[in-house]
Amino acid sequence: MDLKDIQNLIKFVAKSGASEVKLETEDIKITIKTGSENERGETTYIQQIPTMSQPQMQMQPQVSGTPQQTAPSTEAPAAAEDSKFITIKSPIIGTFYRKPSPDKPVFVEVGSTINTGDVLCVIEAMKLFNEIESEISGKIVKVLVDDSSPVEFDQPLFLVDPS
Repeated sequence: MDLKDIQNLIKFVAKSGASEVKLETEDIKITIKTGSENERGETTYIQQIPTMSQPQMQMQPQVSGTPQQTAPSTEAPAAAEDSKFITIKSPIIGTFYRKPSPDKPVFVEVGSTINTGDVLCVIEAMKLFNEIESEISGKIVKVLVDDSSPVEFDQPLFLVDPS
């Protein structure tokens, strides 16, 4: 998470009227609290704590003289296959909707060709519907979130093939 993302999160929290927001990822932990007012009528406190993930060791009993057998990993080819795709992530916390309203068609389907600026979905936050626009051109490969599901900040929403 870079400084721009943190600044956007602060602006969003200030506009939303929420008194406290906590965000925790593998790398950082952020708590934003609105407190006593300044001359503009708003104050935001930020606490950013780097978190250290410790590798977890798994102890497996092993009988001497017996070689340990492991199953072949199927995750490596899938990760290599997905590396050519670009992930579009949620810029805000809210509820993910694929349609502008229940009686309308979805914005994009798997296989849809998108251009920069095309609306991909809507995320509702604090009764406001925010259109999420594509920052890249390409083809939708996979929709990673179910319709009407809650999403977190920076959660993957779509996989796009830019070629």
